[in-house]
Amino acid sequence: MKYDPVIGLEVHAQMLTESKIFCGCSTRFGGEPNANACPVCAGFPGVLPVLNQRAVEFAMRAGLAAHCDIARSSRLARKNYFYPDLPKGYQISQYELPICVNGYIDIELAGVPKRVRLTRIHMEEDAGKNIHDLRSDASLVDLNRAGVPLLEIVSEPDLCSAEEAVIYLKRLRAILQYLAICDGNMEEGSFRCDANVSVRPQGSDTLGTKVEIKNVNSFKAVEKAILYEIQRQSDTLAEGGKLIQETRLWDENREATRSMRSKESAHDYRYFPDPDLLPIVINDDWLARIEASLPEFPDLRRARFMSDYKLPAYDAELLTSRRDIADYFEAALALHENAKALSNWIIGDLFRVLKERKLDEQLTIGAWPIQPAQLAELVKLIEQGKISGKIAKTVFDALLDSPRSPQEVVAEKGLEQVTDMGSIEGSIDAVLAAHTKQVADYRGGNEKIFGFLVGQVMKATRGKANPQMVNELLKRKLAAS
Repeated sequence: MKYDPVIGLEVHAQMLTESKIFCGCSTRFGGEPNANACPVCAGFPGVLPVLNQRAVEFAMRAGLAAHCDIARSSRLARKNYFYPDLPKGYQISQYELPICVNGYIDIELAGVPKRVRLTRIHMEEDAGKNIHDLRSDASLVDLNRAGVPLLEIVSEPDLCSAEEAVIYLKRLRAILQYLAICDGNMEEGSFRCDANVSVRPQGSDTLGTKVEIKNVNSFKAVEKAILYEIQRQSDTLAEGGKLIQETRLWDENREATRSMRSKESAHDYRYFPDPDLLPIVINDDWLARIEASLPEFPDLRRARFMSDYKLPAYDAELLTSRRDIADYFEAALALHENAKALSNWIIGDLFRVLKERKLDEQLTIGAWPIQPAQLAELVKLIEQGKISGKIAKTVFDALLDSPRSPQEVVAEKGLEQVTDMGSIEGSIDAVLAAHTKQVADYRGGNEKIFGFLVGQVMKATRGKANPQMVNELLKRKLAAS
């Protein structure tokens, strides 16, 4: 019997607020353990949480971007469970009255559009972090992450493959990055995913037993974990076995999931409204202000790049995959209007540098290795015939982390293209005189020799001769008897 997979995803996205959701501690990543913690984070008796308004506005922005209904009144609840990095013994989350419901994210696979429904988006606080590898006799607890505001974004079980799941996650992350409410850094855990996977006989409408794969933190790991779990569940059922509802972990080294615990249900957490926090009330004016502040989203920007700038779909997709890259492209385009040439340099050379420097997964580059104005001027110099495309590569590398202009680099290194006809003719004459056999072979019908002779002329001019002029003058010389 063959089985169809059914997949739903729960994404936890850390919000880019400066302070935590219920206190004034910093959310900065990478500090000394417990440096960003206070009595509220540590769950001391008698402390009172104070809701961060910015976190509420970020949740509203996410909900509007995902076409959700924004609840005019929502409530925070206590989710009770014990874990060493949750010192209160409960997590403040939302349960029966979340802030956003009934949204959707549109994706596309192999040119076929699909709508993935969202059950809800709600706010909650992150837990701390257990550290197991610093001491052999104990685990340590770091509360820096405790209280960092999270969005939990829960999809309906609308995904049918690991590939669809990854496309959905990339689209969702791009939206959150465009909104500037989450940096999307999976390596640091600020964008992580729980995957709910089940299988059912082909043609059946009945959902199978759901298995949760917990805290998968890379796109590649999500894809591998889902594929493994689909195969494991299908094999178990094919062999007459039974599946249990459980939570499993993805083991990166073994490339397999392993059982962690039986899966809890909502009643196991004993949710109840948090008595220390008032209901969240959103009026029309507040909602309208948030809606007016929304940016142009990736889908609309991609369509505009194709219609206004005549870019191919491939270029437009890559350039709009991140807001900072799209902004960079348009900043360069404002200074030089050759959209396709700029796109080629960004997708090729600039992306190469970002990947080498491991900047390709960050929300914003900050100090770009080359500025939009520098790239625009570089493309302009090529089009003006002052440098060749090959020399431009040298200039590009020299501009990295430099405040100099391309023209300054060209002048400093003596790279300006030779366009003087007399000088180029002199180099061609010298090459023809030094390669009489090749000249004879070309005139005898071996046209492949032409490329060799062009190469010799470029070598003689140290790559600075205008290639178009070299080709035209060389053909004229070779045609002369």
